[in-house]
Amino acid sequence: MEDNDLKLEDIFGSSHFSNDADGINLIAIIGAGVMGQGLAQTIAGSGMEVIIVEKDNEHLNNAKQELSDSLDRDIKRWSVTESEKKAILSRINWKKNIESVIKCDIIIEAVSEDFNLKKELFQKLDGLVKENTIFVSNTSTLSLTKIAETISRPDKMIGMHFLHPVPKIPLVELVKCLHTSNGTVKIAKNFATKIGKTSVEVYEYPGFVTTRAIVPLLNEAMYILLEGVATAEHIDTAMKLGYNFKNGPLEMADMMGLDEVLAWMETLWKTLGEPRYRACPILRKLVRERKLGKKTGEGFYKYDKNGKIIKL
Repeated sequence: MEDNDLKLEDIFGSSHFSNDADGINLIAIIGAGVMGQGLAQTIAGSGMEVIIVEKDNEHLNNAKQELSDSLDRDIKRWSVTESEKKAILSRINWKKNIESVIKCDIIIEAVSEDFNLKKELFQKLDGLVKENTIFVSNTSTLSLTKIAETISRPDKMIGMHFLHPVPKIPLVELVKCLHTSNGTVKIAKNFATKIGKTSVEVYEYPGFVTTRAIVPLLNEAMYILLEGVATAEHIDTAMKLGYNFKNGPLEMADMMGLDEVLAWMETLWKTLGEPRYRACPILRKLVRERKLGKKTGEGFYKYDKNGKIIKL
């Protein structure tokens, strides 16, 4: 799930990359937005080589700088050392051409929550990579079965729904579509363990577990704000102190990206038709104004250059 509007025609290039990887050693990520960066940091931090593909130098350079800045903030918090940062960055290979991933063992898409984009991406990859390469989608709401049925290896398609921020959240949902083989599930579970994540197995259903459960909470908090019951800060404080949440729902939505949250709500509303998934008007307004949360510096809160809430 990403915010960079990656287009297939922009990332399909012509360069060739070769690497003789054995087992689960070489991983590719398509999309270098917030989620892609988090995945790259997590995987590289576990000792594996990562190729991350973006559509042009501008997006690649921006992503490199954003990841470096994020690691610098972690260093200031004593959660990462300078040497660990260097090791992580040394294992990440930044590429513009999708042919760079042909020798990868696992390919993870982290592009926008758009069914046609994801479908076309996997169809393109299907004709490029090794027969035993596992395809992973990070979708939170879309049908993996429908995507899998458009490629020649539906048994090797699986969902791995990571939560933001990826390096800090120890959970991943393993999403089995109708065609996912037991062998693919086993490989995905081993991979999750290798990168330090606890996996929970879920069957394909709109929203799976985490998105389906959290979206109504976010939406209701937005309606409480819209109706003037309390300020954003007080809504979040009430939920943090009252229910021991680390982050309040509005701050959480800002961290996730309001455009992504809206996309989840629209998909769940369309597929399940239940009012609790009908997006609050205040969310639509913020997204129209491109106030998408922490990544743009403003959403329900305003943020400084370090991503901290500016107290008004």
